[in-house]
Amino acid sequence: MAHWLGMDVGGTNLRLAVIAYDALSHKPPKVLEEMRVQADFAKLCQAHQSAPHEAWQAIVNSMAMAIRSALANYPEVRGVGVGFPGFIEPDTQKIVSSPNLPGLSMVDLSADLSHLIGLPVRTENDALAAAYGEYALRAKQLDSLIYLGLGTGVGGGLVLSGQPVTGQHGVAMEVGHLIVKPHGRLCGCGNRGCMEQYASASAVSLSYFEASGQHKTAAAIAALAQAGDAAAMAAYALAGASLAQALAQVLKVLDISQVVIGGGMSAAWPLMARAFDQQLAEDLIPVLRGKIVLSVSEAADQAGMLGAAMLAQARGRH
Repeated sequence: MAHWLGMDVGGTNLRLAVIAYDALSHKPPKVLEEMRVQADFAKLCQAHQSAPHEAWQAIVNSMAMAIRSALANYPEVRGVGVGFPGFIEPDTQKIVSSPNLPGLSMVDLSADLSHLIGLPVRTENDALAAAYGEYALRAKQLDSLIYLGLGTGVGGGLVLSGQPVTGQHGVAMEVGHLIVKPHGRLCGCGNRGCMEQYASASAVSLSYFEASGQHKTAAAIAALAQAGDAAAMAAYALAGASLAQALAQVLKVLDISQVVIGGGMSAAWPLMARAFDQQLAEDLIPVLRGKIVLSVSEAADQAGMLGAAMLAQARGRH
């Protein structure tokens, strides 16, 4: 069985997994080993705003070091797939920009990383990779699905008739940047009022700070919400409602029944679910009400790594 390496680039860490997968099998891919490396790329980009090329070199070197460490135990790995947070140009795989990693523009991760590790590399948007991972974990039993990843930002991915959808310019399913509050909070993409400014982990922290004057992580705010803290509960309710506002518009366009919620903040889904359900029922076109099957991912952090590895494997066949 062939081995591939999948990498998921997060806000504060890198997650890697060595994946065993047989394209001719109907079985889902299997994770042989998983690794996690601390790497705050957002802080690195902010520290090198005047010299983004230095930040980029440090990012690529960190990724290469983590991959070499994995390859030391799995020299049979044939290729690497990377799920990266940003707008990925479909034809060249260059990273056009990354709203949460300021300063990066038209960088070629696939080529730069491949040069350092000596293996082919495929770069995809992190949420699209996770969407394909969710599709693969279901042993491809579903024809199509929408994935929403709740983390530092909010990403979206679409698998349509078994194929990952990038769009012509690499910005398909950038649901986090649908505007839900006109003239609202400034987003890293340059617009105001984007959904991820209200529904992401960083947004929950900001909502809580605006209400309480206290800086806390989304995880800490979740604990307070579970204990009945009104400001914490309101922050998560706003996140759920904002996510539903954006999803309702997407569903009117795509008419997809299966929706998967993933990402680190999905663990707090019970705190968002009621506001989400209420808002989705209000905003959905009536003919779609009651026809959307929503599930919370059971893959923990693995969907993005699995999807990235499988997309690299698919490219390797062509």
